[in-house]
Amino acid sequence: MTLPWKQLLLLSIIDCLAECLDSGSFHGPRWRMEPGDLFIPVDSMEEEATLTCDAKGIPPPQYRWSLNGTLINLELDHRRRLSGGNLIIRSLDRYQDGGRYQCTAYNTIGAVLSRRASLQFAYLDHFKLHTRSAVSVREGQGVVLLCGTPTSSGDLSYSWVFNEYPYFVQQDNRRFVSQETGNLYIAKVEPSDVGNYTCVVMNSITKGKVHSSPTSLVLRKDGVMGEYEPKIEVHFPDTVPAAKGSVVTLECFALGNPVPEITWKRANGVPFPSKVKMKYSNAVLEIPSFQQDDTGGYECVAENKMGKNIATGRLAFHAKPQWIQTMRDTALAIEERLHWECRANGKPKPSYNWLKNGQVLITEERVYVDNGVLLISSLNLSDAGMYQCVAENKYGVIYFSTELMVLASSPDFTGNLLRALLKAKAGTIVTLECKPQAYPTASILWKKGNQPIHTNDRITNVTKYDAGSYTCFARNRFGTSSTTGRLLITDPTRITQGPVDMEIIVGESIVLPCQIACDPVLDVFFTWAFNGQLITKTDRHFELVGGRTAGDLMIRNIQLNHAGKYICVVDTDVESLSAVAILIVKGPPGPPDTVAVEEVTDSTAQLSWSRGRDNGSPITSYLIQTRTPFTVGWQRVDTVPEVIDGNTLTATVVDLNAWVEYEFRVVAKNSVGVGEPSPTSLQTRTEDAVPDAAPTDVGGGGGSRSELVVTWEPVPEELQNGESFGYIIAFRGLGEMTWTHVATSAPGASRYVYRNDSIAPFSPFHVKVGAYNSKGQGPFSPVVTIYSAEEEPSGMPGGVWARSVSASEIEVNWQALSFTPERVLGYEVVYWEDDTKPETMGKVRVPGSQTSVTVSGLGQNTQYFLTVSAFNTAGTGPFLPAINATTKKSPPGQPPLNVEWTLIGSQITIYWEPVVAMETESEVTGYQLSYRSLKHKEENMLLTNNSTAELTLVDNEDYVIHIRSLSEGGTCWLLFLPLRSDSSQAISNGLKSGDCGGQVI
Repeated sequence: MTLPWKQLLLLSIIDCLAECLDSGSFHGPRWRMEPGDLFIPVDSMEEEATLTCDAKGIPPPQYRWSLNGTLINLELDHRRRLSGGNLIIRSLDRYQDGGRYQCTAYNTIGAVLSRRASLQFAYLDHFKLHTRSAVSVREGQGVVLLCGTPTSSGDLSYSWVFNEYPYFVQQDNRRFVSQETGNLYIAKVEPSDVGNYTCVVMNSITKGKVHSSPTSLVLRKDGVMGEYEPKIEVHFPDTVPAAKGSVVTLECFALGNPVPEITWKRANGVPFPSKVKMKYSNAVLEIPSFQQDDTGGYECVAENKMGKNIATGRLAFHAKPQWIQTMRDTALAIEERLHWECRANGKPKPSYNWLKNGQVLITEERVYVDNGVLLISSLNLSDAGMYQCVAENKYGVIYFSTELMVLASSPDFTGNLLRALLKAKAGTIVTLECKPQAYPTASILWKKGNQPIHTNDRITNVTKYDAGSYTCFARNRFGTSSTTGRLLITDPTRITQGPVDMEIIVGESIVLPCQIACDPVLDVFFTWAFNGQLITKTDRHFELVGGRTAGDLMIRNIQLNHAGKYICVVDTDVESLSAVAILIVKGPPGPPDTVAVEEVTDSTAQLSWSRGRDNGSPITSYLIQTRTPFTVGWQRVDTVPEVIDGNTLTATVVDLNAWVEYEFRVVAKNSVGVGEPSPTSLQTRTEDAVPDAAPTDVGGGGGSRSELVVTWEPVPEELQNGESFGYIIAFRGLGEMTWTHVATSAPGASRYVYRNDSIAPFSPFHVKVGAYNSKGQGPFSPVVTIYSAEEEPSGMPGGVWARSVSASEIEVNWQALSFTPERVLGYEVVYWEDDTKPETMGKVRVPGSQTSVTVSGLGQNTQYFLTVSAFNTAGTGPFLPAINATTKKSPPGQPPLNVEWTLIGSQITIYWEPVVAMETESEVTGYQLSYRSLKHKEENMLLTNNSTAELTLVDNEDYVIHIRSLSEGGTCWLLFLPLRSDSSQAISNGLKSGDCGGQVI
């Protein structure tokens, strides 16, 4: 049918609005900051005042302001201007600018009103200038001095000056300054009260102070006032309104003689809560953070011995509105029904009002408003905009803003099309969702192929017959749209081989199978879960293996924490299947716990422990290990019983050393292996005992004249068995029967020297060494024979002579001592260059059977002095007179040069330039050639006085040849590398130097 032009125009506007609203492009104003109350001192009026107003919205909001309900025309007002949404007022006027301000933020979507904010001016006028009359009273009489507060705005505080500043009246039970009236009350006048009184008023906002004219207080001469009952001059009103959370202050003060005592109580008799405070001798009752529970009657009682008086009043609770139920931004289709409700608490109970775009909402047949409820029965486009619920009582007004969007569009499947291909398993329920976006809601028609069908989007127990193409048609008054998809019915998937429960040993690897049979058109995905957690590729122990129809899980190097429940999950396009297996992992036992040492002797320790985890395999036995400060690491120890079975949790450790601190630990064993050790026990010391180990390696000898030196290997600390450890040294001359005993208390001693002039040199002694400690004496070592100290040899060797062997060696010869009463162990040769060079001195020792030695490492062509003496353990004997010998000149430093050779068959002839010695070098006496095949170790040698040589080599082998020049000072050689016997060329190129420089081919 043909739509009228008005409806076509409306449809185009609706489509644009719907698109903008859906995309979030436009929204109405939202308050970011609303104006707050301002109280400005009058003396600051030359400054500017700023009332804040800031909202967000798209398009960005614009602003307007009203004062006391009248719109401010900013184009005509030169003192007021906008900055953003803020209203700035300059040249403030106390009479024109005071009042209630309200900001309106608006854009193309709608408008909202801000809270109402007051602008007030604080001031305090001066007292009128006039002389105040004196106040005349009798002594003992009560008096009230009036302040006469000047006109003001803002909170005031009062004080009184006595006679002159800064002597202020101090408030006590007799004097009170009311902060309500400003008056000074004196319950009973005393002579000390006579003087001048000045009222001081301060504005808490402006901080300004003003002083009244002084009032004189004088005493009458006609007698003293008698006693009388209290008269309450300061009391609170019959009803005091109090806001929630405020600080409430009640005043009560009475005149009287004697001075009355003030007390307070609640009319209902309930005690005051701890927050209530009494001040100024109970003249002030203060209730902070006033709440509903604090309401009710209050009584002030003033009492003296003449009687009492009571003032009563009631505290009434009030609270400005607070939201307890609000609305949300709402988007509804055209012709739908809107229901909004707002609720606020407050006292008195608030009344409600509704605004649309800042104006009072006009009710009509479609629009119903009642007590916070807004109903619109059938929405149209004109209902869109910003709405505000207003809750108000006499103590405040609050606003809540929300946006209403009215949507209208033809059906649209964008973003919610039917799936192009939907796969489903035979026998299941298939849901074909047809959910177009349409305002108002569209009617739905289904077709399978070209045939209309009746369905509610669900097809139950599907079969191959249900497969095909399905189209959903949607229609409303604004248009029609459709979407098409194809339904494919598949065969069910089956798990042909799933995982089974298994037991496995720690460290092994397994494969958990998960294999299926499925419809070939399906996409298949395998996942595994372990103890409820998805297994990911990041865990190096797990790997998914298999093809399209297999999702086996390989677990490598299984650990104890891999025990648990494994689930293979098979997901296809149409269904999800799973198979479960329980994996039990067996491993070596966990560590035993709570190892305790219960009883200790000098060689045993009774241990107990608690069982650790068996990790899937019963514990078969326990091993006990120990550690001391003297062992390297942990050592296994012997126990009783010798084999500790898995059900035994106590054992005795044996063969321990006495007086040693031990630590113990226990290791469990099962069929899998040996587990981790238990925590270490507390360190425990075995009891002490007599030493059971004797010193070892007893020997001695040597020392000085008349000394017997005894040595031994000390007993290790772990074998000393107790405190106060020491050694007993026993000795006797060979053939004697009586032992001499001496003791040393040094546990680390390894040597004892016995001195006695009667000891002959090198006399044999029987010696043994024992040990002792605080518990007693231990065993002695086996008896050994040692000798006392001997004397140095008294004779000198004869026939000493020396000859130079080379540039660095001298050979020394002598004749052995033929007879000497002392023992000769060997001979010592001492040599030096001259007496001015002590650093050149050296010595060489040889056994007594040797009568010559070659001294090496000497300087070339240098004279050395040498002498020989005999020695033994007592020292060296007398030296022979020194002889001298001079080393040879050094061998030539220049090796043979210009080496050449010819090779014919296996015969090689080598030529070189003769070496010419320098003046400081030894003359060349000949040449030595040594050569060997690289295949063999034996070396051949040839001596020649000429600078040429012939050698016979084996065919097809590589050789190394050395050429050495010979001289009295030594040899110098040339390395000839390498040479193949069947070639006229050297294998390597270049020449390399030998010991004395030279060439290598």
